[in-house]
Amino acid sequence: MQDQFFLPRRRLILSAGAVISVSLVAGCSTSNVLSPDDGTGSDQTEATLGYVNTLRQGRGLSTLVRNPAASVAAMYQATRMARAGKMKHNIGWRDNFHDRVKGHGVTLPAAENIAMGQENAESAYEAWFNSANHLKNMLGNYRGLGVAVAQNSASGNRPYWAMVLSG
Repeated sequence: MQDQFFLPRRRLILSAGAVISVSLVAGCSTSNVLSPDDGTGSDQTEATLGYVNTLRQGRGLSTLVRNPAASVAAMYQATRMARAGKMKHNIGWRDNFHDRVKGHGVTLPAAENIAMGQENAESAYEAWFNSANHLKNMLGNYRGLGVAVAQNSASGNRPYWAMVLSG
């Protein structure tokens, strides 16, 4: 007799749990994306490389070279931030820097600097230079560099910058 009473309740509880789980996953997936279009973006590695290398040479460090994989990873991150209208390293559920750059073929170790609102590569570099953690990244034990900027109309065409340093 007890099985007849508990079986329908068990099904109801399991069904409700499934609905709640699906709702939570759906709510975390893409709710932070403002617009499906990619907006505009450009590789700013060459425009930034001279600033970073002058800094590094002044500190007795080796110069960096343009790293195509780091450039792609930087463009990907800048575009994601512009689409979301958020300056964040991690955007969305289960996002993390290590997996993202590794997935783009960036040689580890790697680091990422981000910025928002600067109108050109020199201004973005200056913002990073004036931030202790970003400066530490630019002076780190890296060999490659990629820098990109992206804008999206959904986020007011504000420039979002990403720098990826690679091993």
